[in-house]
Amino acid sequence: MEERIVKFIAALRAAGVRISLAESTDAFRAVESLGVKDRELFRLSLLSTLVKDASGRPIFEELFPIFFGSSEMPPMLNISEDLTPEEAEMIAQGLRKVNESLRKLVDKLMNGDPLTQDELERLARMVGLNQADDLRYREWMTQRMKKALHFKEVQEALQELANTLAELGMDRERIEQMQKLLQANQNALEDQLRQFAGQRIAENMGERPPDEGLDNLFNRPFNSLSDRDMERLRKEVQRLAAALKTRVALRQKRAKNGQLDAKATIRANIKHGSVPIELRHREHTQKPKLVVICDISTSMRYCSELMLSLLYALQDQISKTYSFAFIDHLEYISPDFERKSSNEAVAQVLDRIPTGYYNTDLGNSLNDFSKNYLDKVDSRTTLIVVGDGRNNYNNPRVDLFRTISRRSRRAIWLTPEPPLLWGSGDSDMLKYALDCDTILQASNLTELTTAVDKLLLG
Repeated sequence: MEERIVKFIAALRAAGVRISLAESTDAFRAVESLGVKDRELFRLSLLSTLVKDASGRPIFEELFPIFFGSSEMPPMLNISEDLTPEEAEMIAQGLRKVNESLRKLVDKLMNGDPLTQDELERLARMVGLNQADDLRYREWMTQRMKKALHFKEVQEALQELANTLAELGMDRERIEQMQKLLQANQNALEDQLRQFAGQRIAENMGERPPDEGLDNLFNRPFNSLSDRDMERLRKEVQRLAAALKTRVALRQKRAKNGQLDAKATIRANIKHGSVPIELRHREHTQKPKLVVICDISTSMRYCSELMLSLLYALQDQISKTYSFAFIDHLEYISPDFERKSSNEAVAQVLDRIPTGYYNTDLGNSLNDFSKNYLDKVDSRTTLIVVGDGRNNYNNPRVDLFRTISRRSRRAIWLTPEPPLLWGSGDSDMLKYALDCDTILQASNLTELTTAVDKLLLG
């Protein structure tokens, strides 16, 4: 219990509740005196010692049941136990028509079996729950796990099962009763996912390392940043951009006449006995023309925000930038950066396209781009996609990405995920990778800055 309380206090601090060492000590003394058997008395002892003002109470009330709530799973009913032999045979016939990939979850709903801990852990790894440490992502993570379990498809399969049972002669009232029980089991399963997501995020919050210096913060993964961390990084982007600008400008100055082309010089001077009188240079590096497509969904927002801030702080090193943002549809956002600082422009874009629990849909966004903005891409264009390649099981429209990529000079993809996770769950990254010239990992600000430096090589 002591370890649980320590994690609870750490999570409260991570969520913004100010708790001193003395107050933590007071909490342990109160619990030692009053015990933990009376749950309400236990809650009040922690509340009175750890929360000093009204602003911290909602956070306390949200976290307390997650750390110290009931560990019982939502109740589920075993429908199979109440079936007559005739009904069991009808259901067996109906289940033969259910897709094999959905059969396991349908069987769980019929038998009233909750997800096992191993199944929950696999889901956590698949959707990135183990890296989440902000309770605002709880519902979003729940929706991702439902997607991974094909909840929608299972719902459709259960409706088809009901239709089959009616065709086989089962009483309509009995079918409706079974449908209600199956829906109740599915709701209980969803509650289990939501409870698990909350517990895992709360535990991650409790394990979050204490505040650290900027060097370490630059190397923190985007998906582990708090709002406070992100505010600190926003202030550093301009400094990083200034350093990048100096480096790129110096690189372009050295290459303004192009590099000496030794082979072309020798060929041109054969008539002079190979004595180099006429020098030949390679074409000098030109400022790149960019088309940038950024995923600003919950999992990608910090990465895309910092990417856009860096690019627009470096505009004098870029010929032209056409910027787009998407979650479930595409929006042209370059006008937002006209006559505004990059910080103001990024804030305006993020306010106009708020994050939500609706589906990320890059395929639909590529369709929007192909219909309305394909003329922005030509043989001088560097295409940059900033995203994790996850489509929530929507059509990835790889055909459209291939068309756009082939029109460009080169296609670069920046993703926060390592290759090990490509193709897992709802990731379509392996499909997109086939049409990319370069894929750069950008899971933190250091990697993102390095990636921007590389793409500005022209």
